[in-house]
Amino acid sequence: MSELFDAVDALVASRSPLPPPEERKRLRQAHGLTLDEVAGALKVRRATVSGWESGKTEPRPPERDAYARLLKQLAEMYPAPAEPAPAAMAGTPETTDRAPAPAVEARTVPRDRAPEAAAMASSGTTAPRPAVAAVGARPADATAPSPSPSPTSRRPIGKQAAPANAPVTATDRFGNGPLLVIDADDDRRVTGYGIGGLVLDVPAKSLPALVEWTLKEAQLGAEKLHASGKDADPLLVLTAAACERYGLPAALPESERLAGRLPDGHKILKQLDRADWQLTKRGFGPWARIYRPAQGRERQCVQLCIPSWNALDTRTWGHAAQLDAAELARLLATYATRVMTPRGSTAVTGLELMTALNPPTRASEPDASGKRHKEHRPGSLGEHPIDCAPCEAPDGHPLLADLPRFHQRGPAEMLFEEAYDWARELTDAECMQRFLVGIDVNLAFGAAANGAVVGLATPPVHVTNPTFDPTLPGAWLVDLSHVDLSHVLVGKQWRQLEGALLPSPFTPTGERPTGPAWYATPTVAYAVELGYEVAPIEAWVRREKGRFLDGWYKRLRNAYVDTMGDLGVGESLSPQQFLQAMDGCKQRDPEAAIVLDAVKSTVKGGIGKLRERARGGGWKPGQAWPALARPTWRPDIRAVVISRARINMHRKMVALAAATGRYPVAVLSDCAVYAAAGPSPLDVLPYDADGKTVPGSFRLGVSPGMVKHEGTQTTLWAEEVREQYGEVLNLARYIKTGEVTAKDDGE
Repeated sequence: MSELFDAVDALVASRSPLPPPEERKRLRQAHGLTLDEVAGALKVRRATVSGWESGKTEPRPPERDAYARLLKQLAEMYPAPAEPAPAAMAGTPETTDRAPAPAVEARTVPRDRAPEAAAMASSGTTAPRPAVAAVGARPADATAPSPSPSPTSRRPIGKQAAPANAPVTATDRFGNGPLLVIDADDDRRVTGYGIGGLVLDVPAKSLPALVEWTLKEAQLGAEKLHASGKDADPLLVLTAAACERYGLPAALPESERLAGRLPDGHKILKQLDRADWQLTKRGFGPWARIYRPAQGRERQCVQLCIPSWNALDTRTWGHAAQLDAAELARLLATYATRVMTPRGSTAVTGLELMTALNPPTRASEPDASGKRHKEHRPGSLGEHPIDCAPCEAPDGHPLLADLPRFHQRGPAEMLFEEAYDWARELTDAECMQRFLVGIDVNLAFGAAANGAVVGLATPPVHVTNPTFDPTLPGAWLVDLSHVDLSHVLVGKQWRQLEGALLPSPFTPTGERPTGPAWYATPTVAYAVELGYEVAPIEAWVRREKGRFLDGWYKRLRNAYVDTMGDLGVGESLSPQQFLQAMDGCKQRDPEAAIVLDAVKSTVKGGIGKLRERARGGGWKPGQAWPALARPTWRPDIRAVVISRARINMHRKMVALAAATGRYPVAVLSDCAVYAAAGPSPLDVLPYDADGKTVPGSFRLGVSPGMVKHEGTQTTLWAEEVREQYGEVLNLARYIKTGEVTAKDDGE
């Protein structure tokens, strides 16, 4: 009988009533809970809770019952504010365009109480009701955004202020989201388009006034991503019409475009200077930062993005700059919510995200006088740059200033961890197959960053004749030419393979090394995994180590998977369902497809920025360049990630070859091409009736590290390409479209 009762209880719980999505968000924010805290209590992902609050998805048992209990108890603590009766106005009738905004809330919930309600969801306990607020105070979070207005509605921000003694919460300050797209019409009326379809009238008549309005009234910005970090500054995206309205050119003239900024003496720069606003060293360009020196903890900074000045690179953002203001706001707000408020190019944003999620400093414990001080935060890269090892330094680095001018460093002098660019001729058996099928690893460099152990805030230490330690990040000078791919360990068994049909895992070109060379730790560890001994000659190692990129990967991983979900590609699909969902997925929502490309570029660009090279005129080899002053200029971390990505790729190719006898004919970074009898990846990857494939090999799916279909061409096409160019080209570069537009010169 008890089993029947349990079944009935579960059935009732599966239909637990829930408030509307916007009320769910209001209740969470009223108690000061973050999405991460609720997700942790309910044992779901942050994006799942976000989906419940946006109305995109609904919770299912068993989480639904716990979530309903949480919301019910919060609703008792924070009842919905009563709708105020419309006030009669003297004179001209009030229009919807001029409705005053509500005052800033007068009460906030202490952060040390934030986890209570989430814990109650599973414990079933009832929290005590909060004390009645002081006279004149409003219910908490009364100004949380209401259901998203339609794109044609307006919600102007009025001048009404909170009581003088009312604390300002993050909800107040950032109630209108991270950014606005500013547009102007023919009547010189300026409108701001924001998150969720929000539309605001912008009263500012000049650029300095626009910056002042943004900081004082617009309620723009985003909460910090880490307790020791900083809130994100508001972002204003100016359309071409808005640029003209505020005295900026709709497009930069050729001379200024090459310089990347407005010239000194421009009237806008004078306006900002008269209003005591400053610009960063990069000046007023497509991504401009306008600020005043911080007063205590209060930052006064606004970032501008100007798409008509090529701020949104078409290689990353596609046709985003051609969208209308409301659509662009939706696209950028999605990216800002899932990744972070853009700080420049996606590469710059990817690098900034690392610091935002893993800040270099934190507040110390109070000293004798009760004052806190800034101190190094363990697990971070610190706030000061550190020197790399000589072998990690790119050409032109100050550490190499004493080298002869035209000296070319070889593998024994320079760490050269790069992605694959390898191809070979097809065998006779492969020529008898009808198709060449390309498979591409999802977010390969992101997956490689997950779990990567890297050096942190201390310089590398040089050692000679060391014993190799696979847990110690660093660079090792070792001879791996003895590793024979025809006889390797796969799992715990020695297997015979056609070694000549596989690329070497130790070089980007896939050629077998011929002597000692510098390698990152994961590369040397893979040689040991294949069953071979290693004897390093010397090494530069980093004793302080950690998984610095884990949080970065998880946030970008969630952004990628959530955006793929928007395109109709979910995580729990069978291989056949996944391939069907992927077919034409980007045409279902072109704007979501742009966000997806931006997320992928954030991963690749962020890793690339770790070893940013010198740019611009005037630089000479041996001189320092600006990027070297960043704590995040870390070529060693970049080397670890790329090494892991290349090794992950090789490990999967070896597992597939050992199980099926299939070998790649070309590999380019995260794409591998195989000969097959059919045109589908299912003709390359063996799946049984239960949906299982070769352990440790490629698997079809949406998650980072799994693979998707890159493209298919015929074997006849490959032969025609070879005959046309008279040499072996990397077919993985052209497998998607089949168009070979120029000779494969590696560029």
